Amino acid sequence: MTSMDTIMRKADLSGWTFASLLVAAGMVLPIGVLLFHLFVPGGAAWDHLLETTLSGYVWNSLTLMALVAVFSCLLGVPTAWLVAATDFPGKKTVSWLLVLPLAAPAYVVAYLYTDLLDFAGPVQTWIRSSFGLEAGQYWFPAIRSLPGAALLLSLVLYPYIYLLARNAFATRAGVHFEAARTLGHSPFSAFVRVALPAARPAIAGGLALVLMETLADFGVVDYFAIPTFSTGIFRTWIAMGEKLAAMKLAAIMLVFVIALIGFESLGRRGRFDSGTAHGKFIPMQLQGWAKWGALAFCFAPVTIGFIVPMVSLLAYTFEGGDQLLGRGFIDFLTNSVSVAVVAAIVATGLALLLAYAQRLSESPATKVAIRLSTLGYALPGLMLAIALLGPIGNYDRALTGFMADNFGWTGGLVLSGTTVLLVYAYVVRFLTVSFNSVSGGLATISPSMDAAARSLGESPSGVVRKIHMPLLRPSLAAAMLLVFVDVMRELPATLILRPFNFETLATRVYRLASDERLAEASTAALAIVLVGLLPVLLLNRVSSKNKF
Repeated sequence: MTSMDTIMRKADLSGWTFASLLVAAGMVLPIGVLLFHLFVPGGAAWDHLLETTLSGYVWNSLTLMALVAVFSCLLGVPTAWLVAATDFPGKKTVSWLLVLPLAAPAYVVAYLYTDLLDFAGPVQTWIRSSFGLEAGQYWFPAIRSLPGAALLLSLVLYPYIYLLARNAFATRAGVHFEAARTLGHSPFSAFVRVALPAARPAIAGGLALVLMETLADFGVVDYFAIPTFSTGIFRTWIAMGEKLAAMKLAAIMLVFVIALIGFESLGRRGRFDSGTAHGKFIPMQLQGWAKWGALAFCFAPVTIGFIVPMVSLLAYTFEGGDQLLGRGFIDFLTNSVSVAVVAAIVATGLALLLAYAQRLSESPATKVAIRLSTLGYALPGLMLAIALLGPIGNYDRALTGFMADNFGWTGGLVLSGTTVLLVYAYVVRFLTVSFNSVSGGLATISPSMDAAARSLGESPSGVVRKIHMPLLRPSLAAAMLLVFVDVMRELPATLILRPFNFETLATRVYRLASDERLAEASTAALAIVLVGLLPVLLLNRVSSKNKF
């Protein structure tokens, strides 16, 4: 290679580094804003929050996360072990059914079970009529409670743990389990002392995702009137109009998020080396009542977390449904699909840029830029919205003034209250999802293929166009699909950043359910769940092929 070629190659690599740093600067803006507000004096409103409600937000958030962690592990780990390590009737079907609750947004499940289990709901009404009881003559667990919220969140979020633990049990942990069995350990002893510790990194990774989603939840805790960080930020910003106090609450919430990221990193440091285990794990054949017990245990969370909500949604939809079903409902659907498509395209395009920067540049700056760019998924939508409104609002007023003075602009603020800011928030939030898919696909393309094509006279752009793009098409499609569905379900960021009179399916469900009009909300909720089914099944298929 000549000295000129070396100079040009270094220039190309620096270009990729510069591009990745530009992306990181845009994606990390909300984090910088919130960290800055940790050190800004809060004023009288903040002092009042410190004295009255902050401790409650912290306690409720921590308690909710702890309960969800316990419930999710109790659902996700045993089902993963049964599917990976045993054989029983219906195992193949149950293995993918267990993933389906991910398709149902937690707030939709909360609305449905509240309607079913509340005092005036069909379950308690049947109990009173069947046994001749009156109010106060029997005990029934309150669904609108912190444990109730934790249980409903767990029913939707446990598949994160199930997916990762299932693959860990089917590979390294399973092989270690068999080795322990040959050394005389009972199945229970081998599971507790060997298989479970070997799968701990995978379980910790899934648990971290569960806890992040729990901390980010707004729909469930708001509907159940549980004061957590999410509801506190929303109330402080929207109801009280105290923007600075809300920003400081969001900054403290960010500290929790950073702690969860650290927990994930520590949890993934398993006790066993990360090398490849030799041999193939042969699942145990269950006999007698054990095989039917395993089937019933695995089928229970699917029934409670997906089948019952889906049947309820279908019943409500056919009985009544949205009164605006027609032109109004088409507008909600169009709004949801349009912003989701734009966000998916932008996020996938930026993910492709970062993936190539990762492939072509070994600069430490590029690695840092990619890490910063993909932190957004850990940011709850509500916190992200609050972090964006402050600095963007100041910039937007300056930009609008400039356009009005120089170009006669009369359309109001250019960014705030428009879909531009909304899409930007979506991209920051879900860039990680698209990057993981695209970078995984690009990693399967060997550099030797590039070298062979170049040796045959193909240009770099020709290599990308003729080799990379056809091979990356499934990964790009998966990236766009996953972002699309995440945007369709996103509620808190949409509530705060949407333009005036801009309604999506998620906000439609929230508004109707908040007014106790669940039958009307069922149509939009059913549409969200059905849209979410395809990527969930895709996720299950991909995870079953990958070895964690």
